[in-house]
Amino acid sequence: MCGIVGIVSQKPVNQDIYDALTVLQHRGQDAAGIMTCDEDNRLHLRKDNGLVRDVFHTRHMLKLTGNVGIGHVRYPTAGCSSSAEAQPFYVNSPYGISLAHNGNLTNAKALKESLFREDLRHINTESDSEILVNIFAHEMHQGKHPINENDIFDAVSSVHRRCIGGYAVVAMITGLGIIGFRDPHGIRPVVFGKRESASGTEYMIASESVALDTLGFELIRDIEPGEAVFISNKGELFTRQCSDKPMHSPCLFEYVYLARPDSIIDNISVYKARLRMGEVLADKIMREFPEHDIDVVIPIPDTSRTSALQLANSLGVKYREGFIKNRYIGRTFIMPGQTQRKKSVRQKLNAIELEFKGKNVLLVDDSIVRGTTSQQIVQMAREAGANKVYFASASPMVQYPNVYGIDMPSAHELVAHDRSVEEVSKLIGSDWLVFQDLEALEDSVRRGNPKIKRFDASVFNNDYVTGDVTPEYLDLLEQKRNDFAKSGDSGEADDSQASEEPAPIDMHNSR
Repeated sequence: MCGIVGIVSQKPVNQDIYDALTVLQHRGQDAAGIMTCDEDNRLHLRKDNGLVRDVFHTRHMLKLTGNVGIGHVRYPTAGCSSSAEAQPFYVNSPYGISLAHNGNLTNAKALKESLFREDLRHINTESDSEILVNIFAHEMHQGKHPINENDIFDAVSSVHRRCIGGYAVVAMITGLGIIGFRDPHGIRPVVFGKRESASGTEYMIASESVALDTLGFELIRDIEPGEAVFISNKGELFTRQCSDKPMHSPCLFEYVYLARPDSIIDNISVYKARLRMGEVLADKIMREFPEHDIDVVIPIPDTSRTSALQLANSLGVKYREGFIKNRYIGRTFIMPGQTQRKKSVRQKLNAIELEFKGKNVLLVDDSIVRGTTSQQIVQMAREAGANKVYFASASPMVQYPNVYGIDMPSAHELVAHDRSVEEVSKLIGSDWLVFQDLEALEDSVRRGNPKIKRFDASVFNNDYVTGDVTPEYLDLLEQKRNDFAKSGDSGEADDSQASEEPAPIDMHNSR
């Protein structure tokens, strides 16, 4: 889960990219980066570990000159917080290509080997984004000179043939423009829009529509699965389907947790989808506990608020805010180690005693992943004086790891893996527990866009849409993602390689 943005304008883009990354900060809190290209085709880069507001200061922004640029916010899917893996990545041949990426390549190991043996390219990090930029650069090298949009689209088609997994990409080709593309399954989201100004039409590509809204861009549409969108430095827009067999299968967890509620993904309002999740979850509670004694519904902020409100309305029960959130603590889902994660929960939330004391409380969360947060929140509710504590999850049981760009831990660290609902309820300490049904969740989302026939719901049903995920691959993934592997990295960045100023990059192209 990362956030990407690219802008082509007739005026400096540094502030707009900064603002867009701030809006997309929920998609990654580990590192941030911006690369711009000025009128002399000089590139300027600033990237480092940390939040957007901490990475970019006035002295950095002043040097990020140019009317074209891309940006990225990152969180580590394998638990690595090295500043060397902050994006965008850059290769100087051909043309000078910079790339930012959201997602994960499931055949990254094989690609890395073929890049070295056949393409004679060296990969210096563990990031599959570096693999992607080198694959794209190699395929761009096969074209003629000078190149046009069709040559760029041909290169994207070759990327689709070689790369497997979930990926949304924005890349800047020095002196030419910006290209955005999406994997043939459309697993990770990406949209594009335009803004009219006195200087002409400006275009923007971003992970979520909310970034366009905030900057006054009009949403044109999502980039379709397998499609590529090229925006030239002159402001010309070109699109082409670059996959032979696109099969729309967006990530279901985007609607549950990852995306902001004010975003529209694949023509589906995330907010309305979460309202419907609350409705159908209330229906299930009424089926399983028709004589329930719930006094109050309390959401676990922030993502579950929309579903919890609709659930309370459907049940005819009071809705109250019982937890106050410290907004200066990051998402515990993204914390690199279990010790740090446990510590952060009580720093993050504080209970309002009068909303709990003597009441039978239904806590609502968007999902239960490790169970660490849920367990502590149930305990906090009891300590605040709750008589009974019930728990409802707006999503089904998360039982399997994600392989397409979300840092869901290894299967054995998932509290619901190989456990019954009753066993999970006992572990988190609730009096009873209800999970959403998968069919109901899919229906809640699909009602916004009936054209979508399939979702990537692999974390719930173990069905990986790319068809290449083997037990051996999952074992390898577990070695990288489990908390023991992360324990050597507390999440504190090694700043020894951090660039203090944006580094101008000389053009070394093969023209």
